[in-house]
Amino acid sequence: MREGLVGRVKRLVSGSVNSVVDAVEAAAPETVMKEALREVDAAIDEVRHELGKTAADKHHAAKRLAASSGKHNDLAEKIEFAVSEGRDDLAQAAIARQLDLEAQMPVLEGALRDFSEQEAELEAYIAALTARKREMEEDLDQFVAAQKEAAASSGGGAGVAASPEDKATKADRAFNRVLKNASGVSGTTPADRDTAQKLEELSRIERENRIKERLAKVKAIQKDS
Repeated sequence: MREGLVGRVKRLVSGSVNSVVDAVEAAAPETVMKEALREVDAAIDEVRHELGKTAADKHHAAKRLAASSGKHNDLAEKIEFAVSEGRDDLAQAAIARQLDLEAQMPVLEGALRDFSEQEAELEAYIAALTARKREMEEDLDQFVAAQKEAAASSGGGAGVAASPEDKATKADRAFNRVLKNASGVSGTTPADRDTAQKLEELSRIERENRIKERLAKVKAIQKDS
């Protein structure tokens, strides 16, 4: 979830309607409180949208992980068959593909865990915002009731209405939607070309050795069985 939305949710959940009403001074308190409720509703909708995206990402990650696991198991059977047929070339190709899958699967597993955590966090935000909305609705009802009681006891009276521009300015100040995030990416120095080539060659040799070792292991298992 975007940092701006996180900060907004926290502000809405932790804020006080009374402090908001005090902050807008001449603006109509009831109008401001209703605007506050609309902002909570908007935040709930935004978090639900994020929740939907996260649930979809989690579903796709789970499908890819399941598919990778299935391919890995299928390749294991193909490797054994290729070895039994004396086709080391085919077995090596299948082992190479297995290694590629094994490199991806931990990342997919990590992504799945992250999406699950994000999903739980977003659900908690929705619950907190919904609870906050109920509190604000109760505050608004109490405020309206108090206003009616005061008007009835005093015989009614009209207050001085603030201009629309003044209300908008003060409401914007009370509900500051701007969250500035400072971020910077430090530059990196390219690796020495010769060193990079040597590291690449080392990785290639290591991969070839892993393929040969796994092939030898499969052969040993078949020989013992």
